[in-house]
Amino acid sequence: MTQEPYRPLADRMRPRSLEEFVGQAHLLGPGKPLTRLVEGATLHSMILWGPPGTGKTTLARLFAGSCRAEFHALSAVFAGVKDIREIVERARAARSSSGAPTVLFLDEVHRFNRTQQDTFLPFVENGTLVFIGATTENPSFEVNGALLSRARIYLLKPLAAAEIEALLSRALADTGRGLGAAGLAIEPAALELLGRAADGDARRGLNMLEVAADLAVPVGSRNTITEAIAVEVAAGGHRRFDKRGEQFYDQISALHKAVRGSDPDAALYWLCRMLDGGCDPLYVARRALRMASEDIGNADPRALTLALQAWETYDRLGSPEGELAIAQAIVYLAVAPKSNAVYTAFSAAQADAQASGSLEVPLHIRNAPTRMMKDMGWGKGYRYDHDEPDALATGQRYFPDDLPARTYYDPVPRGLEIKIRDALARRRGGG
Repeated sequence: MTQEPYRPLADRMRPRSLEEFVGQAHLLGPGKPLTRLVEGATLHSMILWGPPGTGKTTLARLFAGSCRAEFHALSAVFAGVKDIREIVERARAARSSSGAPTVLFLDEVHRFNRTQQDTFLPFVENGTLVFIGATTENPSFEVNGALLSRARIYLLKPLAAAEIEALLSRALADTGRGLGAAGLAIEPAALELLGRAADGDARRGLNMLEVAADLAVPVGSRNTITEAIAVEVAAGGHRRFDKRGEQFYDQISALHKAVRGSDPDAALYWLCRMLDGGCDPLYVARRALRMASEDIGNADPRALTLALQAWETYDRLGSPEGELAIAQAIVYLAVAPKSNAVYTAFSAAQADAQASGSLEVPLHIRNAPTRMMKDMGWGKGYRYDHDEPDALATGQRYFPDDLPARTYYDPVPRGLEIKIRDALARRRGGG
C-alpha cells in the first residue's frame, strides 16, 4: 500500500469554504465585497495585498472554485514568460471547448519585473485570463500602472491572536485533516502563547502547533501541549519586518512621528520593534540625526549633538550595549522642544534659489582681493558690522539687487528659539 506523501498541517487545514475561513472580517461576511463575489459566482481581476499567512492563496482558490474556473497557480519567484504563455494557451483551449474561465494566480507578483507583467496584460484585457495577484508589498510601488488599473486591490490584515487561537483549536479537534486523531490536549496558557507568537500569520501558528504536538508530554490521561513546550517552540520567533519592504518604512515612519509628537514611550516601542525585527541600529541612528535637524532644529541644538554621539557610541560599542545610547537619544529627541523653522526656511530658500536664476552678488558684499577689483567697485559701500553699534550694520542688504528681501526663517516660541526670535525681531525691526 502506497503511503500518502507528507503534507504540513497548515496545508491540510487550508479552508475549503468561506465558512471555514478565519479573519478578514472587513472583506468577508454578510454583504461584504468578497463574500458577494463568491456568492454571486462572479470573477474580476484583483490583487490581494497583505502579510504572509493571511489567506491570499486560499481566497484565490475559493474565488476560482465558486465560478468553476480553471485555476493555475504560479510563483513569480520561479515562473517566467514561458509559463505564462503555456497557461494562456490552456485558457484559450478551455474557453473554446467549455467556455470555462481561467484564473491565473500569481503569488508574489511583486517579484515579476515590468516586462514580465506586460506579457499577460493583453490577455487580462481581452478576457482570456482573470488575473489574481498576491503580494506582501505595496502594489502601487511594485505593479505597473496598466495592470493596477485593471485589477481591484483588496488589503488583507494580520489575524488577531484570538483568531489564530480559534484556528489552532480547530486543528487540534479535526480528526480528518488535523490532529484530532491524536487526542491531544493543550493548556490554555500554551494556546494563548502560540496565538501571540504567530504574530498574525495563520501558517506560522499552525506550523508551531504541529511542532508542539510532536513534543507533547503525558499529563494525566492525555498527551498535552504544555506552556513550557509552547515557550520552547515559540523561542526565536520574529516580528513582521522587511528591511526592504513596506513594513520597514511604515515602522520608521511611526518612530519618526512619535518623536515629532513628543511621545517618548511610543518612540521607544517602535525603536524596539525595529531592533527586534532585525533593523540595523546604525540606520536608526542616522534617522535620529535627521529627526534632530528636521523636527527640533534650533529649539534645542544639543539634540543634534546627542544624536551624533549616540551614533558614535554604537559604532564603538556595537550591539547590544550601543543600542542603549540610541534609545537615550530617541527619548531626548522626543521630549525636546520642537521646531521645523530651519527645515521650512531651507525649503523656501531652495525654491527661490532654483526659481530666480543666476542673480549676481551685489557689488558691496563682493570680495575684493585685488586693486583692480576694488577700482571696479567690488566691496564699495560695505559696512563692517563689528564697527557698527551693537555689531549690526542696520539697513544693509545682503540679497541680490533684483530679488526683494525675503523672510524664510521664523523661529518658534519654544526652547532656544524664543531667544533667537527676540534677537531677530530686533535685527529685522531695525532694518
